[in-house]
Amino acid sequence: MRSERFVISDRSWAIIEPLLPGSIRDRGRTARDNRLFLEAVLWKVRVGGPWRDLPPGFGEWNSVFRRFRRWAQRGVFQRLFEAVSGDPDFEYVLVDGTIISVHQKASGAKGGLSNQAIGRSKGGLTTKVLALTDALGNLVRFKLLPGQRSEIVGVPDLIDSLDFGAMLADKAFDANSLRENLDTREAQAIIPAKTNRRVHIPHDEETYKWRHLIENYFSKIKEFRGINTRYDKTDASYQASWNLAATIIALR
Repeated sequence: MRSERFVISDRSWAIIEPLLPGSIRDRGRTARDNRLFLEAVLWKVRVGGPWRDLPPGFGEWNSVFRRFRRWAQRGVFQRLFEAVSGDPDFEYVLVDGTIISVHQKASGAKGGLSNQAIGRSKGGLTTKVLALTDALGNLVRFKLLPGQRSEIVGVPDLIDSLDFGAMLADKAFDANSLRENLDTREAQAIIPAKTNRRVHIPHDEETYKWRHLIENYFSKIKEFRGINTRYDKTDASYQASWNLAATIIALR
């Protein structure tokens, strides 16, 4: 019997169901077990356990895993998150990165570690997740990087095509290139200057106090053990796990 902790509520399912492949609108396809399948993946992301340990009530583990991989590669989980994440408040955005420990069993994918957003550092294998939230602290976008990469390199992709009034970020993001990018967008940079700057650049200290909202979001999503530690070998699978966890948070 499945634990109620991992069951998607009826309210959430009413929102999710029409967004998944195999809906009743798709001729010749069936979505009879979409809910059970999604709950199985949610179990995996919640507990961080091996696919082989999937409780029997969710079905045969390898079938669930192979379906998860197909959906991950097709971007189904990303589209699901984007569909439920609502209308962002772009008065300002918050950007920050967090380091994720990578389990040793997640290092065997083809193409090498760097191609799967895994890097080596003093702490071992790590993935860096660079995230962008809106002014309310709701996740908008995220990007995976090898753990040792600079966070700055991922920012252009995060803000591409977005229109916002200001960006809040810590001093790790104090770079001339980013400030010039924001100036071009007519967006304010609320970023503390690094101490080694020859000319100090002031920032709005009162507004900067709201930067804790993105830290709060990291705390929420890391309650999912499959997020707090990366067990997925491929970046596509780990990104899918993030998108599912983010979907559940957005529906709370």
